[in-house]
Amino acid sequence: MRVNIMSFGFKFGSPREADLIMDVRFLPNPYFEPRLKHLDGENETVQSFVLNNRQTRLFLDKFLNLLDYLIPLYKKEGKAFLTIAVGCTGGRHRSVVVARQLFEHLKQVEHRVELNHRDIHQR
Repeated sequence: MRVNIMSFGFKFGSPREADLIMDVRFLPNPYFEPRLKHLDGENETVQSFVLNNRQTRLFLDKFLNLLDYLIPLYKKEGKAFLTIAVGCTGGRHRSVVVARQLFEHLKQVEHRVELNHRDIHQR
């Protein structure tokens, strides 16, 4: 099965092609930190800001466990493609960091995993 991980911004609309959508707007927002606002989630400082939060770590643990449970079930049903979309407000910070974490986790067990940051360059 091919798994596509996509980050996006809700203010630009939810992706129609998504099979699963996770809203991460409850996580700490780097946008409100002046030194991080103009960076994106591929930046290590932004990643540290998001990932070094207890709430984020607990969420990722639970979400990754859910995906580890669901993906084999989708495979068993014969699903060839699965698109997992992770959204935050603008699609530049939190969703990018979380999508990257999903990608890094899933590529260890899935042979065909892709990562796409749909709105990372939107303003």
